[in-house]
Amino acid sequence: MRQVILIPDPDGGFVVEVPSLPGCYSQGETEAEALANIREAIDLHIESMIAHGEEVPEDYAPIQLATI
Repeated sequence: MRQVILIPDPDGGFVVEVPSLPGCYSQGETEAEALANIREAIDLHIESMIAHGEEVPEDYAPIQLATI
């Protein structure tokens, strides 16, 4: 299980980022679709890291968001 950041896109839909897996992003028209897509993206991202001999990082402690 990974923590993700779900960001509403001003043009519609959502973008999703996985902070503990740099470069792992996805999107979807609805929140549910975006979350389903990022689950697949996480699996593929980790599979690629393993195939390339890269270390798969653990998930971060709970993410804190702040507005500045």
